[in-house]
Amino acid sequence: MSVTLKLYNTLNREKTVFQPIDADNVRVYVCGPTVYDFAHIGNARPVIVFDVLFRLLRHVYGDAHVTYARNITDVDDKINARALRDFPHLPLNDAIHAVTEKTAKQFHADVAALGCLEPTVEPRATDNIEQMIAIIEKLIGNGHAYVAEGEVLFDTKSMTDYGQLSKRPLDEQQAGVRIAVDAHKKNPGDFVLWKLSSHNEPGWESPWGRGRPGWHIECSAMSGRYLGEVFDIHGGGLDLIFPHHENEIAQSRCAHGTEVMANVWMHNGFVQVEGRKMSKSDGNFVTINQLLATEDFGGRRWPGEILRLAMLMTHYREPIDFSIKRLEEAERLIAKWPAVDASEAAPCSIVIDALADDLNTVAAVQRLHALAQEANADAMLMPMFAASAALLGVLPKKTEVDEALASAVDAVVSMRLEMLKAKNFGEADKIRDELSAKGIQLKDGKDAATGERVTTWEVKR
Repeated sequence: MSVTLKLYNTLNREKTVFQPIDADNVRVYVCGPTVYDFAHIGNARPVIVFDVLFRLLRHVYGDAHVTYARNITDVDDKINARALRDFPHLPLNDAIHAVTEKTAKQFHADVAALGCLEPTVEPRATDNIEQMIAIIEKLIGNGHAYVAEGEVLFDTKSMTDYGQLSKRPLDEQQAGVRIAVDAHKKNPGDFVLWKLSSHNEPGWESPWGRGRPGWHIECSAMSGRYLGEVFDIHGGGLDLIFPHHENEIAQSRCAHGTEVMANVWMHNGFVQVEGRKMSKSDGNFVTINQLLATEDFGGRRWPGEILRLAMLMTHYREPIDFSIKRLEEAERLIAKWPAVDASEAAPCSIVIDALADDLNTVAAVQRLHALAQEANADAMLMPMFAASAALLGVLPKKTEVDEALASAVDAVVSMRLEMLKAKNFGEADKIRDELSAKGIQLKDGKDAATGERVTTWEVKR
């Protein structure tokens, strides 16, 4: 089946038909976590959104023809501070390694619980220092960067069209998030490519002394190494448009002499919690792990598939209010879906078309829910439902049942069938209600071959 994929491109503020550079190797880069603490629910949104995109691209172009890179930032001032706080007895490099290994491992466990596939490649910043230094040397060599007071900075006025992504003219820009205004800068908007490290900071040898990379250069180096100088799609949260993604574009284009860094730029909307901006000081800062493993949010734990579905019930470009009400709504919805095994069947064309229209997961979930009801009435539709649910990453899994429990339930179900044959409907209904109260759902039907009454059962999620 031919699929026309349309994506909204932040670069030109338009939704257009996606044309990969090479259909045999569709390349996607998404900014991953800075591993100094547990990932919060805001971090979960881009991971889920771009996992759906990854699944869709694999469906359209084939699993072997999509390369999805999602990085890990494991060198950062926040990591340094956390290392000194949590592991003061260790040498600095060991302390930093302890922080990043622990939090990266937790991140992987959390996003796996959210039903996310592993990316094709997951580069770490510290494994790509050589590539960062090479890009910086190019930028100095072609006049786009300069050395001042031990730092290497990008000269924003050296790039005539700097600001294309954020649509911020350079002369109107003020120092923004993570931009420092210092006397040694030629221009207020110039940003750090390399900075010197003190004795208690991590560092690598470079032509400019022992130091460490700036934030933006990391992603330019990793995307260039694994996807090439120009690739298909770059994704991340709306908060990364400026300065991070703007500066990635500047570095990469000026270093490589290209017109673009990525052809399509996709950004997911902000996440609020219970109607407010998430903040530790306001007491509504929620991590993925808290939702999965504690009872801190709504007095209960929330399964990963419910968290994922709650995210997908809002279009990725829209802001989302992550609330208990939204989770309960997702839970009610998924409780009505059949638990099925994975299927090699083709997904529903309406679900595919919805996702192909700029990842319209709202429409896709609505169609999936309708298909679930149809599959509950017609088992022939179960494979299509399973394939469609898997495309969204919300395939309801069958609950494994203990053999002793299964044997006991089978005996009670058989007894109930005898009661139905004897027209003892009152006692049969009583058994149904008792089983339902224990989480076991019965479904009556007829054997297609013999016409006899049969009853199947499953454990409700």
